[in-house]
Amino acid sequence: YAIWFQRLAGPDLDVRRVARVARADGRFLVGLQDGTQLEASAVVVAAGLSPFGRRPAPFASLPDSAVSHSSDHSDLAAFAGKRVMVVGGGQSALESAALLSERDAEVEVLARAPAIKWLPDDTKSPTGRARARRLAPPTGVGGMLTGWVAAAPDAFRRTPSQVQPWISRRCIAPAGSGWLRPRLRDVTISCGRFAIGAEARNGGVWLLLNDHSERVVEHVVLCTGYEIDVAAYPFVGPELAAEVETVGGYPRLGPGLESSVAGLYFLGAPAALSFGPIMRFVVGTWYAAPALVLRALGRRQPPISFAF
Repeated sequence: YAIWFQRLAGPDLDVRRVARVARADGRFLVGLQDGTQLEASAVVVAAGLSPFGRRPAPFASLPDSAVSHSSDHSDLAAFAGKRVMVVGGGQSALESAALLSERDAEVEVLARAPAIKWLPDDTKSPTGRARARRLAPPTGVGGMLTGWVAAAPDAFRRTPSQVQPWISRRCIAPAGSGWLRPRLRDVTISCGRFAIGAEARNGGVWLLLNDHSERVVEHVVLCTGYEIDVAAYPFVGPELAAEVETVGGYPRLGPGLESSVAGLYFLGAPAALSFGPIMRFVVGTWYAAPALVLRALGRRQPPISFAF
């Protein structure tokens, strides 16, 4: 989907990598890996989640050859025919397990939750009362109340700070799309289970689970979420990182998704602290893109805008 959108919206993409972003005399200096130096009055960071994959403690010290994060892979063909443990109970874990199974891998899903939460199959016609469907949140993110707040990032930003985590948790709780269920028939899903020990052994991984059972697999794929820390972006130098006001690794953003550094903007999941969980999803761009453009052009933001 992203490649299709890019081809339509930005066909002349410059694919050179950014090595470093710094500030000098009120402007940004952008150094590319080929040695080119660019100047800009504004920089928009929309660099995704790849530096932020979370590795739970039992796996933190294991080599990449034994354990990887789902964000490390664009293709799971390398695991065809192998024994693979997938850790997690959300869409990423379940979809990875389905794709691995379809590559003839022997797959087990290890989910800490007591049961998988299944969302409706959105490939089928909606069911239920027409009135309930009309009142349902417009984006599919969140419940009847939290979904409406999440779909209005300006409203989320004005919500009391002690309430915001409650909204976010209910919008991003692990869940799987209903259309995946038939594709997981040959996958073992072990709920209420998690690793309390892990070691690399004989080219594979030995796991000790909380019920004291053991597993031996050839690889572990972690679908365990992300820990945002914008200072971990490799192009954000320590001087610039020190200027960005953050809370737990998230940048504190103002109108138009602008950080505490004038002219520096953050899109995607790093914007979730300030503008809510909808920023983690593609649908959040309905709000984020026009809000950022208005701010960058020095125009007034509307009092409230929506992500749909």
